[in-house]
Amino acid sequence: MIAEATAWADADIDASTRAEARALIERARRGDEAAIGELSASFGGRLAFGTAGLRGRIGAGPMRMNRVVVSQTTAGFAAYLWEAAKRRASRDAPSVVIGYDGRIGSATFARDAAEVMSGAGISAYLLPEAGPTPLTAFAVRHLDVSAGIMITASHNPPRDNGYKVYLGDEDAGSQIAPPTDAAIAAHIERIAATPVGQIPRAHGYSVLGGGVADAYVSETSAAVLAGLPERLDAPGVSIGTDTDIRVVYTAMHGVGADLAQRVFRSSGLPRVIPVREQLLPDGHFPTVDFPNPEEPGALDLAYRTARAVDADLIVAHDPDADRLALAAPHGAEASGYRRLTGNELGLLLGWRAAERAVARAKQRQVAVSGALACTIVSSPALRAVAEAYGFTYTETLSGFKWVSRVPGLVFGFEEALGYLIHPAVVRDKDGISASADAVAMVRELASQGRTIWDRLDEASERFGHFASGQVTLRLPSMPAASALSARVREDPPRELGASPVVETRDLLVPGAAEVPADVLRYDLANGSRVMIRPSGTEPKLKVYLDTFSDVGSAAERRAAAEHSLGDLERSVREYLEGLQTGAQSA
Repeated sequence: MIAEATAWADADIDASTRAEARALIERARRGDEAAIGELSASFGGRLAFGTAGLRGRIGAGPMRMNRVVVSQTTAGFAAYLWEAAKRRASRDAPSVVIGYDGRIGSATFARDAAEVMSGAGISAYLLPEAGPTPLTAFAVRHLDVSAGIMITASHNPPRDNGYKVYLGDEDAGSQIAPPTDAAIAAHIERIAATPVGQIPRAHGYSVLGGGVADAYVSETSAAVLAGLPERLDAPGVSIGTDTDIRVVYTAMHGVGADLAQRVFRSSGLPRVIPVREQLLPDGHFPTVDFPNPEEPGALDLAYRTARAVDADLIVAHDPDADRLALAAPHGAEASGYRRLTGNELGLLLGWRAAERAVARAKQRQVAVSGALACTIVSSPALRAVAEAYGFTYTETLSGFKWVSRVPGLVFGFEEALGYLIHPAVVRDKDGISASADAVAMVRELASQGRTIWDRLDEASERFGHFASGQVTLRLPSMPAASALSARVREDPPRELGASPVVETRDLLVPGAAEVPADVLRYDLANGSRVMIRPSGTEPKLKVYLDTFSDVGSAAERRAAAEHSLGDLERSVREYLEGLQTGAQSA
């Protein structure tokens, strides 16, 4: 291991990680146990490239995110793009657009990617400044390039960074999906066997101006405006400019603020009141433990700002602005505000998208068509909306690489705060367009003297009440999460929440899903559902719980479903604790 680390340090193109590796080697030689453990963690393998690209801790070694790994990954991706071009018999050289967020190292990694792509003879276009992930996804289609690279770790802890990949051409700007990831990974492995200094680099890439961002704002705001009720001639709705709501906005120390506010202004939406401590990009994320709106405490500053101005709505993006959280005044909460779950907001935005699509079909005098889609671990509430409005309904594997590829997609979402509102503009989750749609929705409700909670009650009365919850176990490593999932397979639950398991579905079984996936589904006799999977990007085991009631008033349905959910969560926790205790005893 020391020999491998020494060879790595000698070839490293970055002075800081070279010094880090050499210091670690010296400590390990002296017998420092912590250094030996870190050496093993950093040099005992290679950061795996998959459908989510790369994501990992910044540092020295092939198991970390650094300039060597980024350069090797980019050279492998370049080789794949040339291979794909030859397969299509394309006469043009491949092309790529490269974006990056405000995390530590992102700008440097993006320049490395541009230089390596240029050195490989690929036309490379670097976005001019740190920006949101949806902007890079948009740029792939807008510029009609072969691929896109986004340097981001989204909402991961500050120490992390990542490398995300999109494909153009027949993939239409979607994230990569199997078997493309394996093909790219094979090229990376081949190139990683040679010194990084032998990878050709050039400065022939182009740094773009502001035209891509301008086009994104124009197309997104046009889509938002086209979907407003008065544009669709919807009955009984008036949203004149006299309807004023106060919106607090947080960028969570990320890169969403400028583009989001431009879209809001262009769409005629209210000016936002920023959470100033979190408005500007800062890769250290100083005011939050985890820069993820889902995490406890992440919205505390937004709540404080909202209370100070008596805000009607809180809009929160994660650091790369591909996710959206929404919170609204709620008397039962100590903070004065409650955040909507991803499933609640997915239901509301999906319902709105369905109404919009039906109105457009009526205008054009054509039949309703298209699909509403969500991931398999998201609430099945969207199915009820699809059935009510005459759309097809599709459940995909987790990830927008699958959601974005659903034929005839009208709207797609995942419970982890991801929403695809306008598939014709961006083929990935987009927190900015989703936030514009959400603000417009809340303003429309306010014009009717209603709140977002009233709209959720209306959904419960129309579709039944779907309650969803999640149990998340943080584990020492991603392999530990996979190991716990394997123990579930060995000793599966037979009863949860006092209801027998009546059907089990293992998506690792060939034919059970489009591609095998480490996901377990348990359907219970009382209609509840439990989904278990290890996270694909973090060392966690995630359990998704869903219950349902359609008996009584909206309040009665909610109470019944929430009661069942509480029982189910307690039962699942006891089951998993038993598995972990048994494994430790063994």
